[in-house]
Amino acid sequence: MHELSMAQGILNAVLDTAEQNGAIEVTEVVIEIGKLAMLNPEQVKFMLGVLSKDTLAEHAKIVIENLEVEIKCEKCGFEGVANVDDEDHYAPMVYCPECSNPRIEILNGKDVTVKTISIEKDDDSE
Repeated sequence: MHELSMAQGILNAVLDTAEQNGAIEVTEVVIEIGKLAMLNPEQVKFMLGVLSKDTLAEHAKIVIENLEVEIKCEKCGFEGVANVDDEDHYAPMVYCPECSNPRIEILNGKDVTVKTISIEKDDDSE
């Protein structure tokens, strides 16, 4: 279950950033998860909830944004959102929506990114 290790990495990045910015609490975290990241977004969210206990992010609202797969087709030149047959979570099929060609270049949709971190600071901090 790599959702656990990914959630731990996300939480570490969030807490490091929050502490570097003098946070007393993390109020919201927005995470982008690409459809080809091979992660279950709900499991990541659950794991973050469990792992964040007794941290600055314990009460943070976790927002998951799913990113579509963007491609460039080698056959017809189409660039844009791909068709993704993700019935099999671990081996999704990606192909061009214009010509159904499976030989494509993936431009976006594989990454996991912490998009924003909202924090609360102590009124006495600078």
